[in-house]
Amino acid sequence: MKKLFVLPVIALAISFASCGGNTTKNEGGSTTEQTTPEAPSETVPGIENVEVSNTVALEASDAMKFDKNLFRVKAGQAVELTLKNAGSMPKESMGHNVVVLKPGTDLATFGGEAAGAKADDYVPKSALSSVVAHTKLLGPGETDKITFTLEKGTYDFICSFPGHYGVMQGKIVAE
Repeated sequence: MKKLFVLPVIALAISFASCGGNTTKNEGGSTTEQTTPEAPSETVPGIENVEVSNTVALEASDAMKFDKNLFRVKAGQAVELTLKNAGSMPKESMGHNVVVLKPGTDLATFGGEAAGAKADDYVPKSALSSVVAHTKLLGPGETDKITFTLEKGTYDFICSFPGHYGVMQGKIVAE
């Protein structure tokens, strides 16, 4: 039964991975960096229904989902993002993080490199130039907070735990 579940998840992850961007890692969990934008916010469906807030709370679950996948922030001001792993499965099998990627980062390439970066909590050193900021890899009930600054534009965020980036992703629109 597990194999029947895993195959569609892998297929879905591969299909999502065909749209992509670049990657970078930051040490210490809390980071501040400014990056250049790629797409205007008008191109993000549903953005008009999201309030602007530079304090972002995000939860990840054992169902391989973030509770939100779209945020609006004020460009040029500090963004405080808090991630909570609301799941109960062990970190080794269902750990979660948030990696905010620079515009243009290829998600499939980053996800492939991340899968082999267990020693670095699945944020590959080889792709640090593509990462704006990232949380620590969290186990059940754990929380991490990061602070970073974005220039105007649209940024992808993902969970880089192996196999998660295909379904655990979203966008941050800085205006």
